[in-house]
Amino acid sequence: MAELVFIDKVADRAGVSAEVAQTLTEATLVTLARRISGGEAADLADRMPDQLRPFLVKATEPAESFPPQEFVNRVAESSGVDRLTAERGVVGVLRAMRDVVGQHEFEDMLSQLPKEFRALAAGVPMPF
Repeated sequence: MAELVFIDKVADRAGVSAEVAQTLTEATLVTLARRISGGEAADLADRMPDQLRPFLVKATEPAESFPPQEFVNRVAESSGVDRLTAERGVVGVLRAMRDVVGQHEFEDMLSQLPKEFRALAAGVPMPF
């Protein structure tokens, strides 16, 4: 049930169908798990709907370093959508995640990312 509400929020915020929102959510969470530490990914997973938790699990602690533009490109590629749809999806997932995990945990996650991710989470269009 909580997963459906999450996906519905992403679909609404990204302007896509629930099916596309599901794909974008999974791709965004997997990409995010690669970009943050294993401990932070686990903290986020603990607060997410059960069905979405596996997408935040990672085998290693270190974070991979790549910029927000690469983040969006990876989401686009793995979800099979264009870059603008992927960007809207990432924004939708991040906003829905903030609602679910709470502002404090969301800020902890953002603190591990370059400042451009804060703008992305706020819905500021990315320069590509």
